[in-house]
Amino acid sequence: MNRKTAVSISPKDRLRVLEASRRRKMARSAHAYVRGSTLKFYEWLATDSATHLPQGPPVWICGDCHVGNLGPVADSKGQVEIEVRDLDQTVIGNPAHDLVRLGLSLATAARGSDLPGVTTARILEHMILGYERALAAPSAKTAAKNGDTHAIDAILQRSMKRRWQHLAEERIEDVTPHIPLGQRFWALTPEERTAIDVLFAEPETKALVTHLHCDADNAKVRVLDAAYWMKGCSSLGRLRFAVLVGIGPKKSQRLALIDIKEALQAAAPSSIRVSAEKDFATRVVSGARALSPYLGKRMLAANLLRKPVFLRELMPQDLKLEIERLTGAEAVGVAEYLAHVVGKAHARQMDAATRRTWRTELKRNRSKSLDAPGWLWRSVVELIGAHEVAYLEHCRRYAATA
Repeated sequence: MNRKTAVSISPKDRLRVLEASRRRKMARSAHAYVRGSTLKFYEWLATDSATHLPQGPPVWICGDCHVGNLGPVADSKGQVEIEVRDLDQTVIGNPAHDLVRLGLSLATAARGSDLPGVTTARILEHMILGYERALAAPSAKTAAKNGDTHAIDAILQRSMKRRWQHLAEERIEDVTPHIPLGQRFWALTPEERTAIDVLFAEPETKALVTHLHCDADNAKVRVLDAAYWMKGCSSLGRLRFAVLVGIGPKKSQRLALIDIKEALQAAAPSSIRVSAEKDFATRVVSGARALSPYLGKRMLAANLLRKPVFLRELMPQDLKLEIERLTGAEAVGVAEYLAHVVGKAHARQMDAATRRTWRTELKRNRSKSLDAPGWLWRSVVELIGAHEVAYLEHCRRYAATA
């Protein structure tokens, strides 16, 4: 697309366009609504209904642990694992909150796949199996022993085969060293571009960009292009930029794509309080390093335009876990697999005694008819009902104004 003739969005129109996009995406399905309505989950956590949740040991949690926030993530050597990949709401909090949020997401996906309620019960049972197994043996490689994990295996295989050109074509629709303005990428103001140039001249930012290129630690870093990035519901009302940089000599430069995102105060309930705005980005990076080591080592907290932001270099292997349609066996396998991933992320922050105590607590309140804690079943069922009503109301309002 020609940069001079591309249709782009002016800075004053960003919020209006982003809000319209968010409303449209959330109207697509109940599953999409659950992903985009995180605040409703936090509102529920503040009600009496959530008082029956067990109090697990305070550790870094995702805070918004739905299926779309997990997926393949690469380390500096290109090794790939499924990890938590979105840490905007990470806090030191109750690990039970991640379990309920994941259970709601998986149960909604099952409903969207027209699976019976019996499958939802099995999903929660196998979630707890996978999670408890991670607490018992955090270093174990096997994520799921039951069900069909073909959907996850396939995305892992695709992730490991990806290279820079796949990332470029997917993210910026081009492998040439510029970002085409259009539907997803919008023009910057002069102030924004100057601030980005200054940020990438700082030693810490240069180190982030070059550390994945072991033979180029002292290489020159140049900002080749930058744009505002309209990406998902979370872009609404905050800074979000894509920055294309060149590393090393111009004749043999390597390209890297950096995602810059404004860090906001977490809405997720926390065991501690972040007292200063400058700490918001540090919170996100600290949570990422605890929960998702592959991703956390590629992130940096910074300040841009007097706002806290975090940067991460995007890797070709990074993919969102998109699950639209599932069979019963796939739903069970995916639930066990992803709960094991979340369990490992929590468990690596606990000593052996703490893990045993938390496992014992999770084994309470089991019934003869459901091999999952009663609090998890009741929470997910109540949340499904509340979100279904809210989703239909959202669709009614959207239809009236679309």
